[in-house]
Amino acid sequence: MQEAVVLCFVVDAQVGALDEDDILVQELRKAKKPTILVANKVDGDNDESDAHALWNIGLGEPHFVSALHGRGSGDLLDAIIKELPEVGSAQVQDGYRRIALIGRPNVGKSSLFNALAGESRSIVDDVAGTTRDPIDELIEFGGSIWRFVDTAGLKKRANQASGTDYYATLRTQTALERCECAVVVLDASVPISEQDLRIITMVEEAGKAMVIVMNKWDLVDEDRRTQLDKEIERHLDQVEWAQIVNVAAKTGWHRDRLAPALRTSIDSWERRVPTSKLNSFLGALIGATPPPVRGGKQPKVYYATQAGIAPPKFVVFSSGWIEASYRRFIERRLREEFKFPGTPVQVAIRVKERDKE
Repeated sequence: MQEAVVLCFVVDAQVGALDEDDILVQELRKAKKPTILVANKVDGDNDESDAHALWNIGLGEPHFVSALHGRGSGDLLDAIIKELPEVGSAQVQDGYRRIALIGRPNVGKSSLFNALAGESRSIVDDVAGTTRDPIDELIEFGGSIWRFVDTAGLKKRANQASGTDYYATLRTQTALERCECAVVVLDASVPISEQDLRIITMVEEAGKAMVIVMNKWDLVDEDRRTQLDKEIERHLDQVEWAQIVNVAAKTGWHRDRLAPALRTSIDSWERRVPTSKLNSFLGALIGATPPPVRGGKQPKVYYATQAGIAPPKFVVFSSGWIEASYRRFIERRLREEFKFPGTPVQVAIRVKERDKE
């Protein structure tokens, strides 16, 4: 009842209000939350006339339903939805860093969440996909208080999913939009899958800080470690900037290493480079390795500026278009010079005509 947004008090309309109902009604009033009185077993119009006596409970108008036949269920659902706040309509701005747990089903997101929270707040089961909805929780961990969002497992692409899995995917995407840093949880005991890589790409394209957690490390033997190193080198090269933390959520092994990785990633995500230092770096870089010739002409780089943070965005102004490979080269050298562990860095090119005298 503490975690609920709306309360539904169900009464057997054929029996009527009982003495013990008065005790429950008092508790409901103390909760000071929207409460809907549901009169069940109202199978027809004749039952409705008797059920009106439930007004005496003092919880307002009773909503007549028949759970057996489905009668009135649509009207009840409309009443509940009317009392619910809009999901994702506004971010919680309470000063706590927002962390989203992202990953495919059964990689141990809920176990990690519970290990960090210190108690079982999320359904944990060996059957994949037992977490349907995000559960927000403030957790004091590593000397700070974090707002963790434990999300439903991403089973399929959103346009291929159906039913509850489809809505769980949408909620996961909403959690990703709301977070500042995404913790991508992988199962270290099995090969990195295409779905894992798709989730990592989704986080990168969203422009969020990222920490990759290799969970279930207690199930990894020497042979698997060797194979995993090869998989990381082969599959995660596009996000080599992401920090990787090895943990065993069920035993709590190395969970204390997650907080420093989160801080480092978020600090990088919000880092701003002074314009003077940026252009001094760029001038030396261009002087040593100028951009490749394109169409018989070599584009001239004028200057650069940092257009934003979260994630860091840099705009390079030049006399002509610069190849994508050279933009990636600038990004790599930016990382080497100014250190951006744990965050994507965006480099854009703006073609600027030479000022005419």
